[in-house]
Amino acid sequence: MKLKGAIFDLDGTLIDSMHFWDDLGAEYLRQKGIIPPKNINELLKTLSLEQSIRYFKEAYSINESEDEIKKEIIEMIENQYRYKVPLKPFVAPFLNKLYEKRVRMCIATATDYKLAMAALERLGISKYFEFILTCYEAGVGKDNPQFFLKALEMLNTSKYETIVFEDSLHAIKSAKTAGFFVAAMYDKSSEEDKEEIKSMADIYLNSFEGFVKLI
Repeated sequence: MKLKGAIFDLDGTLIDSMHFWDDLGAEYLRQKGIIPPKNINELLKTLSLEQSIRYFKEAYSINESEDEIKKEIIEMIENQYRYKVPLKPFVAPFLNKLYEKRVRMCIATATDYKLAMAALERLGISKYFEFILTCYEAGVGKDNPQFFLKALEMLNTSKYETIVFEDSLHAIKSAKTAGFFVAAMYDKSSEEDKEEIKSMADIYLNSFEGFVKLI
């Protein structure tokens, strides 16, 4: 395969941020002086942000309004992207190698555009990407193959010369349905889906060190 394009997921693929999302509800409660229940992640897993906020207020009698709770949680998220979340190992040399080979690259993410850009700029890798496509801008989620086809259209490369880099099962399924060659990146958050991901992806590696050696 002659590689001319690369579509990268952000969270769990390029940056090590999924553990923060997994612990977000518990960390919010801890900041309020509340010991979170052991099953807090399971309780919040299927809830939207608004539903989670309502749960916090009702279950723990939090004094702030729902709007105030939402503002506090968003500030926690922004703080992570602007100042804390790190790159996953070997990301920078891999991106630089693709850049030197004139491979066109973009970010395709469910994360808010401003937060994604803040993280990319702080980590010194924004220069490698031609654009960031978010689910909000695309009008569809990553469970819809059209999301990846939209990224390809914007990248303006051939599907058969473009790789999608992803860590989550639902996004890998969508990219494969859209007809892409998919490289799966290991992330602890997808441990339960590891075997299914390995069977579905075209390449599966534990870090970008392996990808560097393939290019």
